[in-house]
Amino acid sequence: MTSKPKIPPPTVGFLLHDVARLLRKRFEQRARELGLTRSQWQVLAYLDRNPGIQQGALAELIDVEPITVGRIVDKLQSCGVVERRPHPTDRRIWQLYLTEKAGPKLVQMRQIGELTRSEAFLDIPDPERERLLQTLLSMKTNLTAACQMPVAERQAHDG
Repeated sequence: MTSKPKIPPPTVGFLLHDVARLLRKRFEQRARELGLTRSQWQVLAYLDRNPGIQQGALAELIDVEPITVGRIVDKLQSCGVVERRPHPTDRRIWQLYLTEKAGPKLVQMRQIGELTRSEAFLDIPDPERERLLQTLLSMKTNLTAACQMPVAERQAHDG
């Protein structure tokens, strides 16, 4: 009789990826009727937090190519929710801003986000939620610092 191989528990990377994927999927299910794609929602959310950001910097934040951000912004601009304004000192650079028309979309987006988070945190007590958020923030801080250090230097630092 042969036994089944023991399946290792999921790693933090796989688990975070799966949870993020499911959060996006559930958000998209709710947001579909509002007429914007997930990428467009993501750009709106980042512009809400970073008014005046340049297109290249926005592309870095959302981890896509600048040309992709350009196409998304073109579409959002044609919908009247985003505008490009010239940089005050460099005519080659455009800064991105939300328009007043974006306000109701952001309200809807936040409501959908809250519903989605409520589903994700169902039956998880508040102290556990807070601990999870603090742990994830610490991981983000650690990885942000590590990514700014060359790999060889980090290996020497860790010993």
